[in-house]
Amino acid sequence: MSVSQPSVKVYHGYGHTHNLVVYGHVFRKHSNPRQVFSNSLFVNVRHLLRLFLVKTWPFVKVRLRFRDQEIYNRTEYDGFFKFEFSSDTEVNAGWHEVFVEVLDDNDQALAGAKGTIYVPHVTQYAFISDIDDTVMVSHSATIARRLRELFIKNPRTRKTFPRTAEHYKLLSGAYASSEKPNPFFYVSSSEWNLYDYLVETFRFNKLPEGAFLLNQIKRWKDLVKTGKTGHEGKLVRVLRIFDAFPKQKFIFFGDNSQRDPYIYTAIAEKYPDRVAAVYIRNIRPEVAAETRELLGKLTSLDIPHCLFASSEEAMDHSHRIGLIENWRLS
Repeated sequence: MSVSQPSVKVYHGYGHTHNLVVYGHVFRKHSNPRQVFSNSLFVNVRHLLRLFLVKTWPFVKVRLRFRDQEIYNRTEYDGFFKFEFSSDTEVNAGWHEVFVEVLDDNDQALAGAKGTIYVPHVTQYAFISDIDDTVMVSHSATIARRLRELFIKNPRTRKTFPRTAEHYKLLSGAYASSEKPNPFFYVSSSEWNLYDYLVETFRFNKLPEGAFLLNQIKRWKDLVKTGKTGHEGKLVRVLRIFDAFPKQKFIFFGDNSQRDPYIYTAIAEKYPDRVAAVYIRNIRPEVAAETRELLGKLTSLDIPHCLFASSEEAMDHSHRIGLIENWRLS
């Protein structure tokens, strides 16, 4: 059903007491269809198209409420908003609730939505993972095959790589409690239009909850360009996470279908003390030798790395370097 009144969408935020980050969008009109998990091509295409039938609200005033604080900002030209603020009181590790409202000229709320912020322990590992062809089978290097995956599948029939969820779940609990797991950040070239789609896929497949950092929202006429963006955008999003957690050690997951090995190696060379390991899924065996040569730069930096074809290989490596316990290759 199309919503004619304004609406607010708040994505999972992250941070620590002195640097909390919340993203979202404000819409003048937002097609907000109820997901039907169908095997019908027509139903799935119709639902996907409606995710791109959006009209954002640029330069409108927004207000964030967190505990006793109120922070004001304005949306950008595409309706996107970002709050980056310091808490007046100490914020313990765990999930915390925020509320964001869109305001009229008299500061009266027109619409609002709840969101959550995850704060990890400073001693915990943090994981940054690509999505397409690292977690989900996407064929992201070929636009026709990528669109086919989007059109013929719904969020619950999209394939994830075998045992990826098991590996990530073990990592989320590495030296952490189930109530306060290690944070996961899912970085993708997919657009914010697909946020709910991706969250449903991840939850259905029992992947760890995490913050998604996606690409600029698109209109329906740009659907054929979905997932196509400059790789500099991914680099910027990863570095923003680094800036938000200056005391955290990071572990990267990506694949060699496009530029992940280059991005992650470049960051590791710049911040060798903050990268604990790099994992690259070998999607393109024909460039495996080139990928190994690139990852070889990490050896001199004493950064463990793994080029893997199956999640079992990656889990075995994580066990050998002490990231996960009580696991054996079956």
